Amino acid sequence: MKCVIFDLDGTLADTSGDLIAAANACFRARGLGDLLDREADQLTAFHGGRAMLTLGFERAGVDLAAVDEDYPRLLEHYRDNIDVHTQLYPGAVEAVKALRAEGYALGVCTNKPEALAELLLQKLGVRDLFASLVGADTFPVRKPDPVPLVAAVERAGGDLAKTVLIGDTETDVKTGDATGVPVVLVAFGPEGTGVARLTPDALLPEYGQLGRIVEVLIG
Repeated sequence: MKCVIFDLDGTLADTSGDLIAAANACFRARGLGDLLDREADQLTAFHGGRAMLTLGFERAGVDLAAVDEDYPRLLEHYRDNIDVHTQLYPGAVEAVKALRAEGYALGVCTNKPEALAELLLQKLGVRDLFASLVGADTFPVRKPDPVPLVAAVERAGGDLAKTVLIGDTETDVKTGDATGVPVVLVAFGPEGTGVARLTPDALLPEYGQLGRIVEVLIG
């Protein structure tokens, strides 16, 4: 079965506001104030909790041992406030439903912890649109290792040779390279069309064009 696998943060949904809020909560607990900006630091947010903590502590001149100390606190705050600001990107639900109607197998492969990804998709009301969900801790390895993507395809009932990965970062491009799967990067994130520098197989300017792009890549 033809298959489309989606990244989550920065691809299906703009989660940056809630991620940055969780990091800033950790900084405030140390008396450092809000060290990250919701707009300017979106790209770092999409690289995960440790990346945000590292950036903030570097700005404050704090020993980076604090990253490991605060990471569990960040996850706890994020879990409890996971959908305050987060929104699905315009047209995402309609595009996913259209692919389902065309008979594509669909799944999510994310470097967000699986339980948090499950919770967020449930909160956003779209979990039932995806036949599989693989997170950062589903296996001992995460993207760009090929194991999570291969598993997401298999669990969705898809064929790896007829799969497209939709993502937003270099990690997704490297995952595609590791599996031989074509990669489409969204061009509506913090970098906009600047993600073309990563040489994906295609750019997605808006979700209304997803069906056409997928058809060109895998039929």
